[in-house]
This record gives sequence, structure tokens and C-alpha cells, in this order.
Amino acid sequence: MASTLRVLPGIARTRPVLWGCPASWSTSSMTLAEQAWQLFECAVSAVMPGPMIRRVLTVDPETGQMKVRDRNFQLHHNVYLAGFGKAVLGMAAVAEELLNDHLVQGVISVPKGIQAAMESAGLKEMLLMPHSHIQVFEGAKNNLPDRDSLQAAVAIQDMAEGLTADDLLLVLISGGGSALLPAPIPPVTLEEKHLLTKMLAVRGATIQELNTIRKALSHLKGGGLARAAYPAQVVSLILSDVVGDPLDVIASGPTVASDHNVQDCLQILTRYDLRGTLPRSVKTVLSRADSDPRGPPCCGHVLNTIIGSNSVALAEAQRRAEGLGYQSLVLSTVVQGEVGRLSRFYGLLAQTAIVRLSSQAVTTKKEEDELQKLAEELQLTDLKLGDVMKVLEQAKGPICLLAGGEPVVRVHGSGKGGRNQELALRVGMEMSGCSGSNWEALFLSGGTDGQDGPTEAAGAWVTPGLTSEAASEGLDVASFLANSDSNTFFQRLQGGIHLLSTGLTGTNVMDIHLILLRPF
Repeated sequence: MASTLRVLPGIARTRPVLWGCPASWSTSSMTLAEQAWQLFECAVSAVMPGPMIRRVLTVDPETGQMKVRDRNFQLHHNVYLAGFGKAVLGMAAVAEELLNDHLVQGVISVPKGIQAAMESAGLKEMLLMPHSHIQVFEGAKNNLPDRDSLQAAVAIQDMAEGLTADDLLLVLISGGGSALLPAPIPPVTLEEKHLLTKMLAVRGATIQELNTIRKALSHLKGGGLARAAYPAQVVSLILSDVVGDPLDVIASGPTVASDHNVQDCLQILTRYDLRGTLPRSVKTVLSRADSDPRGPPCCGHVLNTIIGSNSVALAEAQRRAEGLGYQSLVLSTVVQGEVGRLSRFYGLLAQTAIVRLSSQAVTTKKEEDELQKLAEELQLTDLKLGDVMKVLEQAKGPICLLAGGEPVVRVHGSGKGGRNQELALRVGMEMSGCSGSNWEALFLSGGTDGQDGPTEAAGAWVTPGLTSEAASEGLDVASFLANSDSNTFFQRLQGGIHLLSTGLTGTNVMDIHLILLRPF
């Protein structure tokens, strides 16, 4: 398969980095950073859109029957396609190939520049065929709604509203869908909605809270697209980018009835001290929301199906880590919480692991109690700390600890960064106490979409030597963190070799975190 990942400077100069996990990798001379990079690559390759679509959707060309898992739909040149999200271009390419001439029309909203990126990478399977029936809108640069994505939303709404009971609307949804399907309810403007969302985000609002507000102010979110398409049948294929895969939260649930009301919105706005500064237009829409004459969305005509998630990516990374000789364990698939507290958890876990691995010493109850307290605070409900400690006690060789999810970062300055780069930088500081042992350690945090915040990096990797390396180059880690400027820090440190520079990947299932521990 052609390359889509740009090689990390100073790490893998001698070989191309490919999507996929070749069985022929040589591990004898690989650095820890190379191994971490390849595990991240494997995680992303497992959730590429084409194979996931093919696993759940088939079309019998002779009978004209479309099968989605165990449900059958009779086609007769009556299929319309709508899509929005970072993985939708590849999803749509495969869907059009399978549907063939049953597809009448399609409209998709995808990130700015993704077609050129896929073409440049030679990924023809991620591109629509010539003379496609699908109209492509590119927008939402830096994952922010804009006029281009608004134009796409209008086109999707117009198409949906023209459907009849004889039609079928195939909806393709992936992460980034909220920014790529903005349809604010007048008199709310796109700019007002974006500003309110941004103010919530910088205060640390969760994705669930952000989407509750978005749905209340949108024509198409919160079941609005399903309502627009009625009475046509609607089939949604969804690539999840939300912890726990809640259908009503992914891309703000355009084909799922919302169970939130105005009071939920007001509580969120009060929590983040924004209720008193709302624009008049937002107050107007919220005041009439519960008495909306359109009524609640009717979603009985909809089939919603999750086709891929962060768990799939983690499982593949775990499988490959074991192939590289690591004893591997998935810590959690529901990582949320604030980056500052999460970095303390990962840093303390790495320190605890090295103590046990290097000297077989038993960690103190105080350390284990703090880890447990942090796990509860971060709501890592699937983490079994006892199992982690047992793995460390019985370890016979290198260890790989994996996790996935989507934490939040509080922006404190005017710098440039993203949650993955800031998390890595903070973990690097926390891991400084791990130096001096006979074990190597590395932490990596990367976004599977290849875009961490408004930067060109997907994330970063760090080792316990980070702070000393920074000091030798005159870089003060604390100053960069105080200005939320993690990207600038990593750009300046050793020529940027710690950055994960993948480019847009064409998929999105949140973030991958990994800790590698290997004896010298």
C-alpha cells in the first residue's frame, strides 16, 4: 500500500512508513521510538474506512439486495448518500463502488485538503471514482465550522428533504462530523455558534457537553437529519470517535433522537459561567426549543450501526506489540478527564512500573493509592489496577501499556498545540524521575485523524530525558505549558523529531496512548 505517513525525522529515515503492519519487520535493531511509531501506525491502519465498510455492507448485484449486518434492504436505483467526517471520503468511495448504479445522488462534507492529501499519498482507494454521483464539499479547516461546511450542510439538508417513502438515505458518519455539518437555527449565526462552542472548549467542556449545546442550536444534529429525510428509510454507518460509542453524541447524533432539553443546556452554560454572556439569538432559540413545532425527531425509520471504534485500533496495536516481543495490556478504552491530571496518572504509572521492573521492589501503598484515586477521578471505569500490578510483578521482558480515548485540555495562553502534544509534554515532565534506571521508557500520544488541534502534527512522543534535553537547548518546559504552546516546544526541540507528523490519515477514532518499557 502506498505511503500516507510522513517519516519522523531522525527516527526512520532509512525506510518508508506504510499503512499496515508487515509481518517482515525486523526488530533486532529498532529503537524504542521506531517501535512506538509502528504500533501507532498499526492502530490507525486497523480503522481505515474502506475495510470497515466492506465488513458490514454488502450488495448482491443479481437481487439488488443491500445487507447491513443482519438487515436486508431492497434497492431499485433509489439510494441517496450523505456523509460528514474525517473518514467519510474513503467510506464514500467504497460505498459508491458497492452500490454501483443504485446510487442516484450523494453529498459529502470532508476536511479541507483531504482529497489532495490522499491523491498525493497515492491512496486511490480513498478517492471517489471519476464522474462520481457524489458531490464533495471540503471545509472545516483546523476542525472548525466555516462557510464551506455550512454550504455542505445546506446541500445535505436539501437532498434529504426531497426524499420519498420509496427512497433510502445512506448516511456515513465519522469523527469531525459536528464541524462539517453546521446548520445553526436562525437567528443564530455560524459565527455565534462557533464562538460559544470555542468558549466552552477552552474552559474544559467535555465532548458530551459541547454536543448537547450544538444539538440545541442545530437543524440537523440531535436527530434533525433523520427528521428531514422522513419518510425515506435511513441507514447510518458510524465510525465512532467518542468514548463509549454513544450514538447520540457521535457527530452530535444527526440520525439519533436527542434526549436533552433546554434545562440541560442551561446547566452546562451555568457550569462554565457563560449564561450571562449569551448572544440574544442563542437565548431566542433556547427559549422556544422545548415548544418546537417540528416536534421530537422521528427515528423509527432509521438503522444506526457502529462500524469501528478506538477499541478496534487498540486491539490491533496490542496484537502487534506482542508480535514485537512485548507483554501487552490495554489499560482503558474510556480515557477522558483533564490532561494535567491524566499526565500525572501516566507519569506515576511509568515510575511505578520501572521501580518494580528494575529492582522487583514492591511499590508503596501511598503510590498505589494515588494511582487508584487518579483512576477514579479520571473515571477510568474499565481499569483494573490490580491486573496492571500483577503484569508488572510477573514480567519477563519488555512491557507495552495501551489506552485510548479523548481527554480535554484547558487553554491558558496564546500558544499553538493540541491535547496530544500537551499530554506528551506533561508526561515527559512527570517521567523525569524515571531516568537512571536500567530500563528504557517512552510515552506516545497521537490522534488517529493525524491532526492534533490547529497544528500539522498528530501528537508527540517523549522519554524520561525530555526535561534535560530541553534544558540543554535553553527551552523551559514550564513556560511553554503556561502559554499552551506545546507544538512550538516540540518544533524547537531537536529539530522536531518528537512530533508525530502523519498528515491527514483519512480516519478518526480519537487518540492512542502508549507506554513502552524495555530493558537495556
